[in-house]
Amino acid sequence: MKKRILLLVSALSMFCSACTGSNLPAGSSPIVDASTPAYQKITAEEAKAIMEGNNPFILLDVRTEEEFRENRIEGAVLIPDYTLADRAASELPDQDVLILVYCRSGRRSAAAAKKLVDMGYTNVYDFGGIIDWPYETVNG
Repeated sequence: MKKRILLLVSALSMFCSACTGSNLPAGSSPIVDASTPAYQKITAEEAKAIMEGNNPFILLDVRTEEEFRENRIEGAVLIPDYTLADRAASELPDQDVLILVYCRSGRRSAAAAKKLVDMGYTNVYDFGGIIDWPYETVNG
């Protein structure tokens, strides 16, 4: 009897581990724990709509100072991605404020958004790069 139970447990264990593999059917996604903090990826159009709304937000540019001076979205705050860990707590003290993050192409903004979430920020949206921003920008 014990051998049958062990065999059954072993077979069930193998079956369950096969179910959790990465060979998911097309169009399906793994179950994600909703309590796990994550940033949201949004479009430039969605970011623009948020900016035109009445809710408070911070527009965060994570490019270099040179890139920022060259061309930026009006109202943006500059905290280069490589200084974010050192400056976020003092310059972004409200961890629940809505933060819209952008960079040049989207790579640094995604990394910065993830870093902010890892630091405890709860309302972070990445809308990619300024190269895909179809609206006005300012220089200087």
